[in-house]
Amino acid sequence: MTCTVPKMIFIKIVLLLFVRNSHAMIDGLYCGRDNCYDVLRVTRTSTKSEISKAYRQLARIYHPDMHKTEEDKLKAVETFRTVANAYEILKDEDSRNDYDFMLDNPDQVYSHYYRYYRRRMTPKVDVKIVIAVTLIVLSVCQYFVARQRYDTAIKYLVTTPKYRLRALEQAKVAGLLSDKKKSKNKAETKEETENIIRRILEENMDIKGGYAKPKYTDVLICQLAFLPVTLFKFSVWHIKWIWRFNIRKEEYGENEKLYMIRKNMGLKEHAFEQFTDVQKKEFLRQELWIYDNYKRWQEKKDEEMKKQMAENGKYKAYRRYMRQHGPGRLTFDDS
Repeated sequence: MTCTVPKMIFIKIVLLLFVRNSHAMIDGLYCGRDNCYDVLRVTRTSTKSEISKAYRQLARIYHPDMHKTEEDKLKAVETFRTVANAYEILKDEDSRNDYDFMLDNPDQVYSHYYRYYRRRMTPKVDVKIVIAVTLIVLSVCQYFVARQRYDTAIKYLVTTPKYRLRALEQAKVAGLLSDKKKSKNKAETKEETENIIRRILEENMDIKGGYAKPKYTDVLICQLAFLPVTLFKFSVWHIKWIWRFNIRKEEYGENEKLYMIRKNMGLKEHAFEQFTDVQKKEFLRQELWIYDNYKRWQEKKDEEMKKQMAENGKYKAYRRYMRQHGPGRLTFDDS
């Protein structure tokens, strides 16, 4: 007798599972035990417009405001909620497909739960909007950081005596620094002078490289927008390069020579632009666009750097320390 009790319990559990799986309607999912199509008085072949029309008709009938007594209103509220829930399920194409899948496959209970809660829990936000907002935020941050770097460079130039004096001379020649406004106090006069110096430096100084004045066209979102045009220009430029210099063996112009020098140095454009015009002319004079010339020039620079380091007092002290003590080591006492 004792052995048959666990068996009976197991059989009941199995029967309950199979009985539950045999029904298409599941409590807590979609319309529960009701059929959403029957609730709206439509069929599975009804179109979206027919479903919307049926919902509006039922909404007018069961809306609480259409009933007078409190008891009728309470009943109408429950019916109206059921109708509205059925319409929410059937008006959306994806949700309707999931519901039809449940009706056609009543045995796949766990799949129905997954489909139902996946759609309810997933944020209803268009991925395109998320990507667009992310790109805009990144572009704004990129422009802000570039603007901060540019302001740092301008502040450095304003405080550097050489550039400050040149800016003051240009301001005096242009008549921007006049002594006619006697009503201003020292603080206002100083602020006005600083603004004039800054404006003159911004107009005349050609800051290049990582501290260059930012442009809206340099931000990420604009670069992506113009990416097809950029790729097209890049392809055309390379085809022309191969045709002119690899096939036809034309001689390099100044811009092409500078490009080859930058390529030999392994520098990006903004880093190479930090060289002054005098330095670039020296590169051209030494014909560094030829790789062998560049290699000899680089070896010479390395030798000069070694000599400078050998004559430097701090470097000498560092070498003496390394000879006496060797490289630093981190040890543990296991005793």
